[in-house]
Parts: sequence; structure tokens; C-alpha cells
Amino acid sequence: MIKVSVLYPNTPGVRFDMTYYCEQHMAIVRECLGSACQGIAVDAGLASATPGEAAPYIAMGHLYFDSVAVFEQSFAPHAARIMGDLPNFTDSQPLVQISEVRLAP
Repeated sequence: MIKVSVLYPNTPGVRFDMTYYCEQHMAIVRECLGSACQGIAVDAGLASATPGEAAPYIAMGHLYFDSVAVFEQSFAPHAARIMGDLPNFTDSQPLVQISEVRLAP
């Protein structure tokens, strides 16, 4: 299984609407990716490892797929719609990482 993580840097003055992200954006993602996406998780950044410092990422979204090929095949036809929704909830420039899940709860 692979995990596609979308990380939103917590830069000074960044705008991020967590309610919209969870309720609206992720609904679009689910609709577009369908059963190819095995699961979704969203993290809201709370703090960094240094006491008193802000979290390095304001939010992270995680999508689970059987393989990179399955992700690419399901995402590509909907990339414009999914990415085009970003201005509705953030002005952060997201980073994407694709990882192989080796250990999970």
C-alpha cells in the first residue's frame, strides 16, 4: 500500500480553512478518486518539537492506494478539478510525498 501525503507549510500569515478542507475539498477528492482511494486522513498541525514554536505544517492530507500506478490512473483525469479547488481553502503551496506504508495501526 502507498500513501500520498499533501503537506501544507505553515508560513507566516498563511490562510487555511480546515472546515472547508475536511467537508468540501475531501468530498471532491473522494468523488473524483472513487474506490481507487482506500482511505483518507487529515491532520491539523498543533506544534513543533520545540516548545512554543508553531507546527511546520498547518495541515496534512493523506490518501491511501494499492500502488503508485493506481494513484496516478485515478488522479490524472481529475487533477485540474482537485488542484483548482485549492484557492477555496488555502494560499499555502502544498508539498506532495508518495510513500510506501511499511507499518500502520
